[in-house]
Amino acid sequence: MNLPIHLGVASAATQIEGGNLRHTWTDWHKKGHIKDNSNPSRACDHWRRWREDIDLMAEMGIAHYRFSIEWARLEPENGFYDGSAAVQYRQMILYMKSKEITPLMTLHHFTHPMWFEEMGGFANPENIPVFLKFVAYAIRTFGDLVEEYVTINEPNVFAVQGYYASEFPPGQKSAATAIKVMSIMACCHVKAYQLIHQMRQEMGLNGTKVGFAHHMRVFTPVKRDSTWHSTCAKTMAWLFQGALTKACLTGRFLPPMKTYTKIEPGEYSDFLGLNYYTRSTITGTKYGTKADAPINDLGWEIYPKGIATCATKLYETLPRPIYITENGTCDNTDNFRSRYIYDHLLALAKTKLPVTRYYHWCFTDNFEWCEGESSRFGLVHVDYETQKRTIKDSGRFYMEMIKTQTMTPEMINIDKMWM
Repeated sequence: MNLPIHLGVASAATQIEGGNLRHTWTDWHKKGHIKDNSNPSRACDHWRRWREDIDLMAEMGIAHYRFSIEWARLEPENGFYDGSAAVQYRQMILYMKSKEITPLMTLHHFTHPMWFEEMGGFANPENIPVFLKFVAYAIRTFGDLVEEYVTINEPNVFAVQGYYASEFPPGQKSAATAIKVMSIMACCHVKAYQLIHQMRQEMGLNGTKVGFAHHMRVFTPVKRDSTWHSTCAKTMAWLFQGALTKACLTGRFLPPMKTYTKIEPGEYSDFLGLNYYTRSTITGTKYGTKADAPINDLGWEIYPKGIATCATKLYETLPRPIYITENGTCDNTDNFRSRYIYDHLLALAKTKLPVTRYYHWCFTDNFEWCEGESSRFGLVHVDYETQKRTIKDSGRFYMEMIKTQTMTPEMINIDKMWM
């Protein structure tokens, strides 16, 4: 089968760069919330090894790279910008481009400076201009090098995990606050979308593309013939992702979302960024994993059809080119990652959707938030003690797909299929 999708890889600054920075996840580690007690100050040491990593991408034939910039590194104190950090990010981007790797820059990927958090973070609507000030700085600094931007990564996961489930910083347990944070972040996306377009236009630059990376999953009732379970599944899907989809893509803030700044209905995305990993099975107001379903090493159900379902829902809301901004799996022994990638790409290929990019999560193993270094998602293995990089079998499968622009079952090691 020919592959019309451009294959790339994704990462996030906090998960790979290393450095003892004063941001929310360094603070979260100090409070003892990382399962293996690792912390982001080591990660993959990418801040010092970025040339090695970009060279490895080029060796693998990767031509599209989604990465994020670390707000706390660029603006360690409110209003003080570290010029040396900006210079290095520019060097990194220029080096990517010299290797014919197209950058997709994420402006907020789960972390921000503690000074911003101490001001109330995204739970305080008065901080919307503060975030936009950082966006403006990023465009002034990198706008001549980067055409494509993700404003915010997974606002729903950030809000739910940090303000309802209490698994991300700041560790609150309030449904009302989670909805408020999600709403404020949606406002930030829309305003950032407008600002990036305005600034790059004033700079005389064309080709600007802006979107957000939306985490979506399929919500399925455990008893399909149960009105209660079906209603709960639809309600959870709306609260977790449906209302956010409408707000970010169209500027329509429907209950329970609300606006915290003036926003007109419109179209606020140049591509549809989709992060997809799994399906949730709903039993009343609880969610879990379908019995006897294949699962990954974190217990998440492997459900390839869901990526097409979620992409379709996005496209029905606003027809735009689709970027799979994240898709991957925790497979600590690399036994089934190739099959996971194959089945998800196949599910997308069976649709008529304009899926133009696929960014595998992730390029290298990295600091996986609350799981720390214990959960491996990479195409490239990282020995955290030595920082040695080794391309996995799944990475070589990915290389072959890029090289041949095809995908066949014969390219997968049969012994390593999970089904």
